[in-house]
Amino acid sequence: MSYIVAIDGPAGVGKGTLTKLVAEELGLVSIDTGMLYRTHALATLRNNISLDDRDKIINILKDLNIQLENRDNKQFVLLNGEDVTKEIRKPEVSAIVSQTSSIPEVREEITKLERKIANAWMEEGKNIIMEGRDITTVVFPDAKVKIYLDATPIERAKRRFRQNKKNGIDQPFEEVLQAIMERDKNDMNKEVGALKRAPDAVYFDSSNQTIEQNKKAILEIIRRKTEE
Repeated sequence: MSYIVAIDGPAGVGKGTLTKLVAEELGLVSIDTGMLYRTHALATLRNNISLDDRDKIINILKDLNIQLENRDNKQFVLLNGEDVTKEIRKPEVSAIVSQTSSIPEVREEITKLERKIANAWMEEGKNIIMEGRDITTVVFPDAKVKIYLDATPIERAKRRFRQNKKNGIDQPFEEVLQAIMERDKNDMNKEVGALKRAPDAVYFDSSNQTIEQNKKAILEIIRRKTEE
């Protein structure tokens, strides 16, 4: 029977990188739910919708066809058929995604999409690893494996800064850190889908460890929980 590995954690903690590495090691299908919210935020920007115009932010979802594709162990997101994988990582998208994703109606629709994507893969007999902010608490609270991945704000800012550089995004470290801290505040105080640790989630602090060390630790947690 197929199972789901659900990983929650704050911005910049490395969930996306680790889930892809773990997925490759165990043959899981990796689903980056943050890409879905970022794509909606990108569409909000492209349509010049004010962040104060709640109705338009919600209604634009009706016109969006958001798809996730896995190719050669890499995940891509399509917006109405256009590959926007790199564009959704730009600072202007990062600056508003926490606000747009805080709207209950937006979260409700994206949650439906997350479940639809995961269930489609599971119907094919695939095991899933899904990461985000509320996967263990809202999207799949009955997941076989639940992990809360954490790290200090400074460490997370360093990781995001390196990721931005790799993606050709030039943003001062101080701005990255400030954005991380503001994102934490917004994510933890959302009306719906707030970032929090599920009572039965395994807590793991990834600070001051290499990616390889973090990967091994996550693999051990998954193996232990799936054998129980």
